[in-house]
Amino acid sequence: MLMPGAFRGMHQRQGRGPRLCEISAALSFPRVCRPRSMPEAPAGCEFPHDDGQGRSDAWAETKRVLVKEVNWLGDLVLSLPALRMLRTAFGGATLSVLIRQELAGFFDGINWVDEVIPYTMRAGIRGWADQREIIAAVRAHRFDLAVIFPNSFRSALWTMLARVPCRAGYATDGRRFLLTNDTVPKASANIGHQRFYWLGMVSDTLGISPAIADSMPYRLEVSQQSVVRATNWLASHRRNRDAPLIAISSAAAYGPAKEWPPPYYAELIDLLRELVGAECVLLGTASERFKCEQVASICRAGALVAAGDTDVAELKALLSLCDGFAGNDSGAMHLAAALGIPTVGIFGSTNPMRTGPVGPKATTIFHPVDCSPCLKRTCRFGHYRCLQGIGPAEIVAALTDLGAFANAY
Repeated sequence: MLMPGAFRGMHQRQGRGPRLCEISAALSFPRVCRPRSMPEAPAGCEFPHDDGQGRSDAWAETKRVLVKEVNWLGDLVLSLPALRMLRTAFGGATLSVLIRQELAGFFDGINWVDEVIPYTMRAGIRGWADQREIIAAVRAHRFDLAVIFPNSFRSALWTMLARVPCRAGYATDGRRFLLTNDTVPKASANIGHQRFYWLGMVSDTLGISPAIADSMPYRLEVSQQSVVRATNWLASHRRNRDAPLIAISSAAAYGPAKEWPPPYYAELIDLLRELVGAECVLLGTASERFKCEQVASICRAGALVAAGDTDVAELKALLSLCDGFAGNDSGAMHLAAALGIPTVGIFGSTNPMRTGPVGPKATTIFHPVDCSPCLKRTCRFGHYRCLQGIGPAEIVAALTDLGAFANAY
């Protein structure tokens, strides 16, 4: 029988899938390469193809492509369509991603990414040594092109110092001189849904002609090894294996203005048990475990607590085994939606038009008041009415409409 914390330390990449690169090698500092002009966008590109269509002939000789990925789980999910577009445009090239170590498991099971280069950035002076190793690892790969999704100065600097000749990204954070192919975010990129932000950057900097974004697949693949571990965890914790299993994300890293109150979650769990006999599992990080245990302790029905017991790969796998998801605007919400399970996102201070879940069975519950969406971490008025106006019965109804309990009746 697996004990709580059984997932910890179990994450290994096995079988098919992107190769993990060890960060090593010596560092030397390069000259700054002369910027190249942005290629013209071709006409008539359709998605998806794996024959290199969708890019200009200017990129025909590109053999090794690096993508510096974003630093938050939810953003990582929303950047996936842009990454898929790069995979399609550079079908004959090796596609690698540079990603924080704790997020590397996101790519387990994503076999169309060839290599994952995880890195760790420590605080203080040790971080300088970490950056030297990151730059050395990137330089050793001799990439032809780096596409930089984050807006940070540092991420562009790494690729320049690593002598990547072509470096594409948004001209933000004073880094235009570090890029060879840059653009300024359009007004629509900062207003519309966030997934278009990276799609627009890839299109504008590389001349890649995207398909209609909403036609792009958002399917998120899961590794079989992680599914086995998640299945074993559930087998040792569930009370009723035949009951519908609903994942609950009751915490959010951004702050309490995104968190539906714990008593509401407790009432939701009790209502799910009463109406459809569902069992619930509370998800989150190790730092969020206390909040999840608090919810589990105040509901009559009880709930499984997996917070802190999963890495990202295992979180994906656990969600894929659930019949539905309900929770705050969080990385877990975006994972659930991309996996295609019925997903209900609960929104307070943030804007569902901007960061709502994207998937075939995803919806949001949002009751705006005069001051929302304020995008604040805490309610400046102290009332949190945007969250408190949402009732548990609404969540149950939304899950029902999305088919979460189709097999329970």
